[in-house]
Amino acid sequence: MIKRLFLTLTVMMLCVYGYFAAAQQGGGGGGFRIPTLMMQSGAFEDGGIIPDKYSARGGSTQPGFTFTNPEQGTVSYAIIFHDIDVTFGGGTDDILHWVVWNIPVAAGGIPEGSLPEGSVVGANLMRQNSYMGPGAPPGPKHHHYVFDLYALNANLDIPATSSRKELLEAMQGKVIAKAAYVGMFGKQQ
Repeated sequence: MIKRLFLTLTVMMLCVYGYFAAAQQGGGGGGFRIPTLMMQSGAFEDGGIIPDKYSARGGSTQPGFTFTNPEQGTVSYAIIFHDIDVTFGGGTDDILHWVVWNIPVAAGGIPEGSLPEGSVVGANLMRQNSYMGPGAPPGPKHHHYVFDLYALNANLDIPATSSRKELLEAMQGKVIAKAAYVGMFGKQQ
């Protein structure tokens, strides 16, 4: 709860800062604006509990998403799916469950259990090119799993052996909008 409140306040402060920074530079219609990109799913609500069907317990079915209001110039999308409550490697990386890129903007999203033609699935934590559903053990709290959606102004030319690090490097200078969708999993459902 405190983490979510802190995140909300941080985003609000950045928006206010951006607005005033743009105004001081003579904004004149250019300046700061909030991207409109949205992602939605019929699998579970944003901020809700991820059903077992989409988890390691239930077969790791990849949830479907729709993407709406893409920014002008969007050519493709990329997704990074990760558990933000667990880190390894000295606390620098969270658990990577899935990376996918070159999702065509014309597809308007991804169907449950598959990807549009042309999409590329990279390597997850287990070095497998597949969706790896949440696997947090039952415990006193849920883990937060985030689907980060990036709108890109180009397709990426990186091999399918790429993971998050290579994907983030390839996206530099190409991200024109970002959205996120959060699910919780772990506490006995």
